[in-house]
Amino acid sequence: MPLGLIPIALLLGSGALVGITLGLIGGGGSVLAVPLLIYLVGVPSTHVAIGSSAAAVAVNAGWGLVTHARLGTVKWRCALVFTAAGVAGAFLGAHLGKQLGGPELLALFGLAMIGIGIYMVSAHPQAVGKDVRLTPESAGYLLPRLLLFGGGAGILSGFFGIGGGFLIVPGLVLATGMGLQNAIGTSLFAVTAFGLTTATSYAVSGLIDWRIVLLVIAGGAAGTLLGVRTNTQLAGHKRALAGVFAGVVIATGLYIVGSGLLKVLGAS
Repeated sequence: MPLGLIPIALLLGSGALVGITLGLIGGGGSVLAVPLLIYLVGVPSTHVAIGSSAAAVAVNAGWGLVTHARLGTVKWRCALVFTAAGVAGAFLGAHLGKQLGGPELLALFGLAMIGIGIYMVSAHPQAVGKDVRLTPESAGYLLPRLLLFGGGAGILSGFFGIGGGFLIVPGLVLATGMGLQNAIGTSLFAVTAFGLTTATSYAVSGLIDWRIVLLVIAGGAAGTLLGVRTNTQLAGHKRALAGVFAGVVIATGLYIVGSGLLKVLGAS
């Protein structure tokens, strides 16, 4: 697609929005990347939008991971086990996603967004949890749970071309009992790896526009830094922030599904 001044500005703004959300609540920004690229920027191919957003989100999440690591919120051993299972799942999910046509995949994406938004409204993660440590003593309990939740999150991440932070954060909490701040920091390691896995699969199939990737990364770098800094200042308002974001996600999902239904009805 041709890139004029307006599309470039829209891509930078889309990247900034994704980065802010990733840094602020540890996930969810990537689920907005695909509809932003399709409906705001005007990327004509659903698969190219998914592949390009996966690559950009992976880099932006990696930038956020560095910042969270400096704050000491990342549980590295848990992150490695969770991510190892998730990478295998992401390859499988990406393969399955490429088998579907663009309209079908986009419709499923819209339904997933609605489900994600409902979950974010109903979930009540604890800000303070256990001081989780993956050791030989705790491995018998933690390893199976980390592998199970990691694999499941990876499959969905690869299928929809998203970082999966909205799944990874609660998955880490449920698997280990760690607090929300630790789960957010730890999730960014998995988001980075899942995004790179999905992007690699789509790149091999020639379904990534690298100009889009670079512009979204540029906007997302500044957005992620702002989001991480704001995260520490608004720690007591996470529920309100998640509620507002969930509303945006649900509304976007309804729009995607509604648009798809209108096209089907118009063609019949």
